[in-house]
Amino acid sequence: MRLIAHFPIRICDVSSQILLSQRRNRIRDFSARASAQKRFGMEENMKYSENGVQYHLGLKAGDAGRYVILPGDPKRCEKIAAYFDDPELIADSREFVTWTGTLEGERVSVTSTGIGGPSASIAMEELVRCGADTFVRVGTCGGMDIDVKSGDLVVATGAVRNEGTSREYAPIEFPAVADFEVVSALSEAAEKSGCGWHRGIVQCKDSFYGQHEPELMPVSYELEQKWQAWLRLGCKASEMESAALFVVADYLRVRCGSVFLVVANQEREKAGLFNPVEHDTDAAVRCGVEALRILIRRDREKGKG
Repeated sequence: MRLIAHFPIRICDVSSQILLSQRRNRIRDFSARASAQKRFGMEENMKYSENGVQYHLGLKAGDAGRYVILPGDPKRCEKIAAYFDDPELIADSREFVTWTGTLEGERVSVTSTGIGGPSASIAMEELVRCGADTFVRVGTCGGMDIDVKSGDLVVATGAVRNEGTSREYAPIEFPAVADFEVVSALSEAAEKSGCGWHRGIVQCKDSFYGQHEPELMPVSYELEQKWQAWLRLGCKASEMESAALFVVADYLRVRCGSVFLVVANQEREKAGLFNPVEHDTDAAVRCGVEALRILIRRDREKGKG
């Protein structure tokens, strides 16, 4: 496993300060845009919030913490919030459920996104409008690399943009890359977990059954050929949200990373290798929570907290 970590510490610190400044400017841009809309009467075109409450999430400024865990399943939120101090249910709207509490004395939240890039991007957009700037996606994946086993953890460093949402944010040449600081924190947490874990590129798609039953699809020729390409390129796992989240995070100048529980690996199944189905996501949840603790402490040390 390799990460580019040989830059001088001083350069990394300067880069962190630049990125922090960019994030603050982006948040100020949202306020400036709202002021401009009001000044020029543009708010009459379409209102995506009312009285400061976000249209989809049902949140307003101050409801969410700066650090947010993003699971897909709404029913997973309460389980994750149990790791917070003083957790409180804040909103329950559509697929978006939000709890807020504290870790290391810092306000943190968990907000479910539902399945796939479209709803995940909505959650990130509206959470940033409420003041969040650091995100950890915690979910499940299917293993691809033959060494990725059921019950292992996968920390994504980047994602194949084989989905549609990110294409409405950036040209396809733009990479979907996880934030280095979040990857570093997740890697440390995964190492502490005692679980088998892997770090690398994940593949993102929109069709679950297009992955698992490609031979039945009208475009089977394309699905099967690309799957072989991803395998040859060393993709660790397949899932559905990271590509969109990483690209949207870059656009919004916020931090995002992902960690997944490997449910099973269809390539190991094809090879006749041991391949049980694992459903317990607690190891991934604990890894995500520990990563937030690490990020909070590091941010304070750098004067960013």
